[in-house]
Amino acid sequence: MKLGSKLKMVAGAALMMVGVAGAALPAQAALKCKGSECAAEGLKDISDGNETPLMDTVTNIINLIIFVVGIVAVVMLVIGGVQYTMSQGDATQVKKAKDTILYGIVGLVVAILAWAIVNFVLDGLF
Repeated sequence: MKLGSKLKMVAGAALMMVGVAGAALPAQAALKCKGSECAAEGLKDISDGNETPLMDTVTNIINLIIFVVGIVAVVMLVIGGVQYTMSQGDATQVKKAKDTILYGIVGLVVAILAWAIVNFVLDGLF
């Protein structure tokens, strides 16, 4: 498999994940209601009165970006595993596969830490 086709495959998977997550965000926003809206719909009021539409939008956009980065990191782990399996003992291919796996793990750790830091900061800010 050529590098160009691998990049197309990874980009296609990332775009699919963005589309799926983008479709889920309006559904998540529809679950939130406030005060009398909740009573009319028979739902429990989950707001604490401090939420703003700007905060929700910024949080959702940042979480979506971090989610996509995490998905790409997991895909790179899988690609590295396939490369390692297909290397057939060739030292250069094994090193390339190990590097891909290492960078995938680093990317996943960075994505998880970024999510935690961003949500901690945004909760403190808003």
